[in-house]
Amino acid sequence: MKDTKIQWHPGFVAAMNLEFAGNRDDLIFEKEYNLNTKPLEIDLLVIKKEASVRLENEIGTFFRGHNIMEYKSPRDHLDIDAFYKAMGYACLYKSYGRTLDEREADDITLTLVRETKPEGLFQYFREHGCPISSPYKGIYHIGGKVLFPTQMVVTKELDKASHIWLRALSEELGKQDMEELVGRIRQLSGRQDKEFADSVFQVSIGANQRVMEELKGDADMNQALLELMEPELRLRDEEKIKEGLQRGLQRGLRQGLQQGIQGTVDVLSKYGHGKAEIKKIIMEQYGISADEAEGYF
Repeated sequence: MKDTKIQWHPGFVAAMNLEFAGNRDDLIFEKEYNLNTKPLEIDLLVIKKEASVRLENEIGTFFRGHNIMEYKSPRDHLDIDAFYKAMGYACLYKSYGRTLDEREADDITLTLVRETKPEGLFQYFREHGCPISSPYKGIYHIGGKVLFPTQMVVTKELDKASHIWLRALSEELGKQDMEELVGRIRQLSGRQDKEFADSVFQVSIGANQRVMEELKGDADMNQALLELMEPELRLRDEEKIKEGLQRGLQRGLRQGLQQGIQGTVDVLSKYGHGKAEIKKIIMEQYGISADEAEGYF
């Protein structure tokens, strides 16, 4: 399956909402934040409502007031140019405040998220005097010559239990990984959490078809999958029903129109109107072609 068919970025936004579930009320999530012109969009902007709030999630301990998050799907490159592009977004975001220096530079952070470690970029940092520290598994802080506090999140290295949602955005999930994801989703009770989880789950399904086929052979897991996919299946059924009704209505209207035209032809013929005259009348009144009009004689 091609990467372009999988909606990685909506899945990422949903995953981050679940990652920060414990502090969701303390944060503002702005997905695809528009930087002045449409082509320039931040994947996810997370704003603290109160500066003093400390986030529970390890990724969030790095956050300040305004936090820019850029996500790279498994097949996206994260090289030095992509890094500077993201840093450019941060610069633009800082400069587009409503008043002078409204968004202070030291209150803005940049977080880059990718499944695997960008070794080439890390090598560049080391060669150019940018020290790298790792306070938590899979989380790297970049120091030195960076304009804003910057961290890299390597989802493949994150703790499985603590970051199941981000780790689920992968093309390399194993059977156990998918089983654990399904189990975690089934534990959710809130409607919003379930909707976010469904977005993550759809990405995982699309990116790991082979594993899904294996799980369908397990009766218990197959039942669990059907339960999780029931809303989507029900929506598809409703759409098919609506489509069927629409087609039936259109067919009925066509049949009714045909009967109406035939009745008009019969009445006009009865009262002595010629074929050419009747054809002209029904073509004008019903908007049909000459060939279609001929079929009523």
